[in-house]
Amino acid sequence: MANRRDFLKTAAMATAAAALPSLADEIVSQKESFSTKGTKPIVLSTWNFGLQANVAAWEVLKNNGKALDAVEAGVKIPEGDPTERSVGYGGRPDRDGRVTLDACIMDENSNIGSVGCLEHIKHPISVARAVMEKSPHVMLVGDGALQFALSQGFKKENLLVADSEREWKEWLKTSEYKPIANIENHDTIGMIALDANGDLSGACTTSGMAFKMHGRLGDSPIIGAGLYVDNEIGAATATGHGEEVIRITGSHLVVELMRQGKSPQKACEEAVARIVNLSKKRNKDLKDIQVGFIALNKKGEYGSYCLQGGFNYAVHDATGNRLIDPPYFLK
Repeated sequence: MANRRDFLKTAAMATAAAALPSLADEIVSQKESFSTKGTKPIVLSTWNFGLQANVAAWEVLKNNGKALDAVEAGVKIPEGDPTERSVGYGGRPDRDGRVTLDACIMDENSNIGSVGCLEHIKHPISVARAVMEKSPHVMLVGDGALQFALSQGFKKENLLVADSEREWKEWLKTSEYKPIANIENHDTIGMIALDANGDLSGACTTSGMAFKMHGRLGDSPIIGAGLYVDNEIGAATATGHGEEVIRITGSHLVVELMRQGKSPQKACEEAVARIVNLSKKRNKDLKDIQVGFIALNKKGEYGSYCLQGGFNYAVHDATGNRLIDPPYFLK
């Protein structure tokens, strides 16, 4: 591990001078592997609130339930938590004081559903599933998504809790939007699961960047960016700066790298490396960007990688439920 840390420190300092196209090769050629021995059923989710979310998902999986049902049940836990500032009920509003939610879901048969800029509905993931199962479309946004949700029996609610409103009013004193890693722009919950039958599914849900422009969408509602599932290969989900994930269609990239034979860990590392390369070409300071990926393959092996520290993810399988701090690039 010491050699790995030394390598990453050297790579971070040398990035500006090194030939950018070679960076991905440097990262993914390392000998150490953080991928784990395969097991099923298993569920992974981003951030520390994933521990509670995983418990709900595991209740489905341990009884031979479907991965699709597990991921929906799991992410609904933070969605319904009024103390959680970045997902669902209690999420921070946009700069106009409106709480807008994004979510997507994908099953083992490549059925997909998504909602974007959805207001007044506590559980956007369930609306996304309804879009998938009960509409001829794969994505609904804004007022159209709300009207669809109401037609399906979802309850209209005020999602702006007192603490989030207080933070927004404080922000209005300066109205200066500068996203800060680990403060305003993270904690999307992405969840991927492999059930006892060997089928994969995933879900992703967020309230997006705090104080964003009204109408802004990140990667979370976009299949291929915030979430992707291929039941022959594996699944991946992302968290962090959605704009950066979209640039590389990050979750789809991770799955395609696994298709080429890379472990979940190595696939996540290469996806982060591509974001590093693009950011350098665009003269963006890496310290202002946070992106992390988690991935799970058909064997039940998993891995994760982040651009910088501070990211963690939760894993629940037959051995228990645990929180993991993954390796990261920027030291």
